[in-house]
Amino acid sequence: MEDFLDFSFDLQSKWVSTVASIWIQCTSGSLYTFSIYSDTLKSTQHYDQSTLDIVSVFKDIGVNAGVLSGILYDFAALRTRAGPWLVHLLGAAQCFLGYFLMWAAVTGVIPRPPVPLMCLFMFVAAHAQSFFNTSNVVTGVRNFPNYNGTIVGIMKGFLGLSGAILIQVYRTIFKNKPTSYLLMLSLLPPINTLVLMWFVRIHNTREGDERKYLNMLSLIALVVATYLMAVIILENILSLQILVSIIVFILLIVLLASPLFVAFKAQKKSCNNTSESFPDEASPLIVEPDHLDTEKKDARHDSAKFPMPTDRNIDTNNQRVLQLGENKNLCQAMQTVNFWILFISMACGMGSGLATVNNIAQIGGSLGYTSNETGTLVSLWSIWNFLGRFGAGYVSDYFLHTRGWARPLFMFITLLIMSIGHVVIASGLPAALYAGSVLVGVCYGSQWSLMPTITSEIFGVAHMGSIFNTITIASPVGSYIFSVRVVGYIYDKEASEGYTCTGIHCFMLSFLIMASATILGSLAALGLFFRTKSFYDQVILRRFRYPSRE
Repeated sequence: MEDFLDFSFDLQSKWVSTVASIWIQCTSGSLYTFSIYSDTLKSTQHYDQSTLDIVSVFKDIGVNAGVLSGILYDFAALRTRAGPWLVHLLGAAQCFLGYFLMWAAVTGVIPRPPVPLMCLFMFVAAHAQSFFNTSNVVTGVRNFPNYNGTIVGIMKGFLGLSGAILIQVYRTIFKNKPTSYLLMLSLLPPINTLVLMWFVRIHNTREGDERKYLNMLSLIALVVATYLMAVIILENILSLQILVSIIVFILLIVLLASPLFVAFKAQKKSCNNTSESFPDEASPLIVEPDHLDTEKKDARHDSAKFPMPTDRNIDTNNQRVLQLGENKNLCQAMQTVNFWILFISMACGMGSGLATVNNIAQIGGSLGYTSNETGTLVSLWSIWNFLGRFGAGYVSDYFLHTRGWARPLFMFITLLIMSIGHVVIASGLPAALYAGSVLVGVCYGSQWSLMPTITSEIFGVAHMGSIFNTITIASPVGSYIFSVRVVGYIYDKEASEGYTCTGIHCFMLSFLIMASATILGSLAALGLFFRTKSFYDQVILRRFRYPSRE
């Protein structure tokens, strides 16, 4: 007990950094709540469905055009030592500016802006999330290099939950006031980020019990997700009194505070053990990391045991396999086939997923769902999104460590399941929107966990921020194609009177087209699996089995 009391809690540790990143992620997913204020935006600005979808596409472009945040992180956080806080700071400024101007336009504080200007407001607000996400995810990967999938899953998972968390704030404080919700989005995420960003740092140490405490954070994430799902379902069944809503919200805050207890335990444990320092990725060793050098020597040693590798074609293939693990910059990565396979897969998977969530209010309306039910669907989407982000990272890590399954295999599986979800929604059967949104939401979230992790493994972590943010551009590209050219166009064509369409026919063809596209994306992911299987066997698994060589 005396040791516990004497323990001095260090606010500058990798565990405090992780908790701060988690808390920032919890308020960063405002884009997943677009349906909360989309009808208000549509009515006050006199938009038809296609125009609203164009505005929503700029939301998708902003959040996924994160190349600038990646380049800034790679330079500021790793070269100048300015730290990830600089990326967070710029994100907070953009978040405030974008949402505040949208709120001003909706409430009439400023004259009704033309559509291109509203698209710019949406782009700026959305662009902020790429800054928050890049700083938190890449810092997490650098702090826990042996558990990339798990830490990415945790960060992306809490980002997925943030939509439901923000909706709980909305329903507790600003119930049925979408305009007030827009003002809240301009203040809450920036203030939260400005307070916490100073604790997000890169720590070049490795500790023996990292997996244990990451599992504890994963468990907390699951508990928060379960709690939120129970609350959402309860709110849909019953009309909660204001006092009950406040108590429910306070319990949520307590659950979100619990990761700090894990940081406390992990830091106390590390004080009793010697942590291992490892070279900073920004050092000259980044050109040729030690573990890759060792892996190449091991490959040469292994090849000497067998006569067959003397064949020139096999030697060339081995060199290609080993080069996959080397750190590449953005230009080098873009010259590879693997980069474009990832891009195509993400355009199909993320694009169709975004088209689904962006239009979920209109889909529900065409099928006779009430506004409360569509709000519930948006909240539940955040839960399914979380399960995909968290589950794909954790499960792919588990099977990679225990079975040696290459991570792209899980991208193939999830995209194939997503196509089934699109077909379910297209059927228009009773409760099909609920069931289909579960499948699409989980599989959509999985891509956000799998893609950055695969990127860090195939192209290295030296320029991970700029590379994976460039690949995410595929998301708004796909979103534009599916939201505007497919969903919006077909919806407006099917609308019999005015801007409203009612019936299964409004979205059936759109979702069948998106189902076909995700099948195409799954086949591309399967091709990536076969292309990288030898790399995972010879390089990635060697890192796990011989950690002392790093």
